[in-house]
Amino acid sequence: MKKFFYLFLATLFITSCAENKTVTITVTNPTSLDRNNEMVEVEMSEIDAKLKLADTAQIIVLNAAEQQVPYQITHNEKLIFQANVQAKGTALYTIRTGTPNVFSVKACGKYYPKRVDDVAWENDLIAFRTYGPALQASGEKAYGYDVWVKRGTTDPVVEARYAMELNPKTEAKIDSLNKVNPKAAKALRAATTYHADHGNGLDCYKVGPTLGGGTAALMSGDTIIYPYCYKTQEILDNGPLRFSVKLVYNPLTVKGDTSVVETRIITLDAGSHLNKTVISYSNLKETTPVATGIVLHEPNGEVKADAKDGYITYVDPTDNANNNNGKIFVGAAFPANVKEAKAVLFSAKERAERGGADGHVLAISDYQPGTDYTYYWGAAWSKADIKDAAEWNKYVAEYAQKVRNPLTVTLK
Repeated sequence: MKKFFYLFLATLFITSCAENKTVTITVTNPTSLDRNNEMVEVEMSEIDAKLKLADTAQIIVLNAAEQQVPYQITHNEKLIFQANVQAKGTALYTIRTGTPNVFSVKACGKYYPKRVDDVAWENDLIAFRTYGPALQASGEKAYGYDVWVKRGTTDPVVEARYAMELNPKTEAKIDSLNKVNPKAAKALRAATTYHADHGNGLDCYKVGPTLGGGTAALMSGDTIIYPYCYKTQEILDNGPLRFSVKLVYNPLTVKGDTSVVETRIITLDAGSHLNKTVISYSNLKETTPVATGIVLHEPNGEVKADAKDGYITYVDPTDNANNNNGKIFVGAAFPANVKEAKAVLFSAKERAERGGADGHVLAISDYQPGTDYTYYWGAAWSKADIKDAAEWNKYVAEYAQKVRNPLTVTLK
């Protein structure tokens, strides 16, 4: 009986120790900037090794106040969560077994074959889309990223916008009204289109045959080699805190070589106005310039191009400056050195070819074959959380500092 009692106590002690195991995560901020709601990553393999997790075990992430922090486990087995770390400071987080709360979705996206193969995605602040093979097959030229602005909510809005725009019954009604009452048909379209603001934002950004809101492209001399719609798409992560998609493009012709294939992985995290994008080019034979570009819709618009500090910005007037659509702030930030950053205006001939756009602001670097080109791009809206160009320039400039000086994460 005593032997059984001691065995029971030993088992209880071991079980209790296993249940009480924790991992302490220290997040350190090397900069003089406060880092709020910034995503950090921890390898799940390291957590598993310390906690000895069973296959069915659940975990929770706690801040210093013992409050649960939303997290996500990504497709490549990283645990991610948003950290808040004061300038030159540290913050402690704890991981242990437990039942996680249900987390609101703050980053997500979807493939829309009914809308010519769009891939569209968003977070709590902003939304984007890129174009696919069905659009290319139609002959429409659209090379760059599109921006969809949002306000008044941190919840997902993109799927509802598509549902409203593409509702078969509404489309049939509009077709029918066009035959007998074009004015009523126009009114119904205006009431259901995502090109009008119905309370949470709209699509009022014009891409056209340009690099749009921050697309990267190889260059041959001063000529941009435009990537024409993705060939295949694979959504890798879909919330609640991170959306990521892998896009593979049709072969490009670079200096007569027709076998260069671009692969992009685009990642948008909750709380960020900027996407992280990692690009590689297979079969490229030599070092080639690569430019990240933002389309200019005014010849004398508000442009900031800072190669030294690694960022570019532009204040876009929207596709209808007279429609009270506010301003769209577009920008890109670079973790590696930028060789050159500048605004380049189109000739009259190219302006006509580019749908009336005036040029690009470009950040140009050298791409080495076999490496990754990583940068960050995105947008904000004057009718949402960032109100003016000065605030946007500060945001993007500080973003560049942050990606050049990432938070450090240690486990104990």
